[in-house]
Amino acid sequence: MSEPATVDTPLKKLVGEKTAKALASHLGLHTAGDLVYHFPRRYDERGEHTDIRSLDVGEQVTVLAQVQRTAVRPMRQRRGNLLEVTVGDGSGGVLTLTFFGNQAWRERELRPGRWGLFAGKVTEFRGKRQLNGPEYVLLGEGGEGEAAANEEVEEFAGALIPVYPAAAAVPTWVIARCVRVVLDTFTPPEDPLPAAVRAARNLVGIGPALREIHRPSSKEELYRARRRLKWDEAFAVQLTLVQRKHRAADWPAKARRPRAGGLLDAFDARLPYELTSGQQTVGREIAADLATAHPMHRLLQGEVGSGKTVVALRAMLQVVDAGGQAALLAPTEVLAAQHYRGILELLGPLGRDGELDAAPDATRVELVTGSLGAVARRRALAEVAQGRAGIVIGTHALLYEGVDFADLGLVVVDEQHRFGVEQRDALRAKADQPPHVLVMTATPIPRTVAMTVYGDLEISTLSQLPQGRSPIASHVVPAAEKPAFLDRAWRRLREEVAAGHQAYVVCPRIGDSRSGAGAASAEAPDFAPGPQSDEEAPREDDSGRRPPLAVTEVAPLLAEGPLHGLRIGVLHGRLPADEKDAVMRAFAAGEVDVLVATTVVEVGVNVPNATVMIVLDADRFGVSQLHQLRGRVGRGAAAGLCLLVSEALEGSPARERLDAVASTTDGFKLAELDLEQRREGDVLGATQSGRRSHLRLLSLLRDTDLIRDARAEAIALVEEDPELAAHPALAASVTALVDEERAEYLEKG
Repeated sequence: MSEPATVDTPLKKLVGEKTAKALASHLGLHTAGDLVYHFPRRYDERGEHTDIRSLDVGEQVTVLAQVQRTAVRPMRQRRGNLLEVTVGDGSGGVLTLTFFGNQAWRERELRPGRWGLFAGKVTEFRGKRQLNGPEYVLLGEGGEGEAAANEEVEEFAGALIPVYPAAAAVPTWVIARCVRVVLDTFTPPEDPLPAAVRAARNLVGIGPALREIHRPSSKEELYRARRRLKWDEAFAVQLTLVQRKHRAADWPAKARRPRAGGLLDAFDARLPYELTSGQQTVGREIAADLATAHPMHRLLQGEVGSGKTVVALRAMLQVVDAGGQAALLAPTEVLAAQHYRGILELLGPLGRDGELDAAPDATRVELVTGSLGAVARRRALAEVAQGRAGIVIGTHALLYEGVDFADLGLVVVDEQHRFGVEQRDALRAKADQPPHVLVMTATPIPRTVAMTVYGDLEISTLSQLPQGRSPIASHVVPAAEKPAFLDRAWRRLREEVAAGHQAYVVCPRIGDSRSGAGAASAEAPDFAPGPQSDEEAPREDDSGRRPPLAVTEVAPLLAEGPLHGLRIGVLHGRLPADEKDAVMRAFAAGEVDVLVATTVVEVGVNVPNATVMIVLDADRFGVSQLHQLRGRVGRGAAAGLCLLVSEALEGSPARERLDAVASTTDGFKLAELDLEQRREGDVLGATQSGRRSHLRLLSLLRDTDLIRDARAEAIALVEEDPELAAHPALAASVTALVDEERAEYLEKG
């Protein structure tokens, strides 16, 4: 009899050295516990269809489908035959499987009427979706060539067929076979969930849950298993957040109380407009937090252009009035410089201490970035260290050794999701006592994300737009279906420039000097979508489509073509800092008509005269990213226009996403849509740590009630037992699911 397997048993002892090596190298699964917690992605049922029409090109998929017909034809470029097998899903969607070489046995095996699981990468050829040389396993009885797969087929004898997150070298049926081997001897761990919680919430034990999620005896038992395992994930996160909030309540901080007749009062008196009611409410919340002897830890979220910067500046002035300093951390030098110029303009004489026209009690505003010259840097650092600079604005350069504050009282982090935990922590460590912290985001956060990711922060929301902001109209430009619409887009841009306005053209990639597939043709500019949305997107796309459009390639084409005669500037993250600053200054001054840029303009850039934005390859940007980008226009008296150019076909998921963005400017609705389409683990910080997320089942969109209940139980348990001393198995489970690095990410936002 085999020795019982535990969560720590190495897989090589259970499934063999070769298979264990494949599981480890391709999926990161090393132990029996890793495999048992590698849950199915979904469950198929024989007779029910997998929606083939919804598959994305380039996606690694496993589909349950039925063979409809086969055909053999000679290959054109080399000797031998090509076997084409058409499979369908019962809904009208079809997929072509292609096999190269003479494989008569495979033609006999893949007979019309047979059902199977087919795994591979979706490609497209002449308008048809296909899998080239897919792995597969056939379901049902008999069939030549099927004997080798009989063991795998046993796993699919039930009504519900688990489909696992897989890799090309380790298809789902191999994972299912390994799971069956492990479960045959598996001893589940001690149940970490307190019996009282299990009983109160009607949750099954951990052992039955782990078995039923892999080999469900019924849909009802599968639901109960998934609910229990989701609960474990939600409970672990909420316990972490509640514990840390409980500990933080005892941290000391220096109170920064308002001072009558100080800088803040003088600033309010010189504001040329009235604060919105939302800005006033949030301002009172922050002012009250700053006046306490415990560090503020508040998240300020607000729509693009809702006036977060003014709210943050008022908080910084309150701290300066109380004798402290405030640091504003921005993700890019472009945004840091923009904040610096904007805050100096807002403060006027109040921010020019030491100059002839300075107001009484004025402070200094210093900009500290990596591109400062040696002389300017020494001067700026001296101002910061001696406390003469009340407001310090910078990038990650503020984190370097040698940047010392006299009395750091407030840290404001703009676009907080762009910073890692270590960077934020390094800035906070520059204060003798924990400073007050205000993190800001223009990406609206759905309620469940706020509850789960920011559960230990107080949250303030700005939803009103200040007076003077204009509406933004958004439209999808279907370049593939209606090329004339793209021509009209460029004419529309020229019309805005002729009216005295300015425009942005945004591309997903910077580009380089190499020629090849990524270079657009000068004779026939091809403004179709590419595969990525990052500045450093790869050039090659193995799904067969060309690489994404690049700033350095598109700008000259526009200058020679549809935008000939206009003053065009180029901005991207690879430019030297002084050049980036010069381009932005020229654009802000109206000396550039069109700025061709990457997403470096996504946040913070404020040019009120810019009224139109054309986003190329728009389907390769995220929903929230598109919402952020279009917030760069309509910032003045004239209405804004955002045109989303894409070759995504009508009815495709990518096109539906763009249509949704174009249909509303409600950032919270778009945030829900964004959450639907992203992996939950990305939201929960897996990308920050560079590791796979341990939260595999919990849906922040669909499990609101469960998360709320888990938080209530976590609060009750931590109040009774703050360190979980009476629940060692639960404490260990929390550590396994939410390790220390991710816990710090959750804590700091």
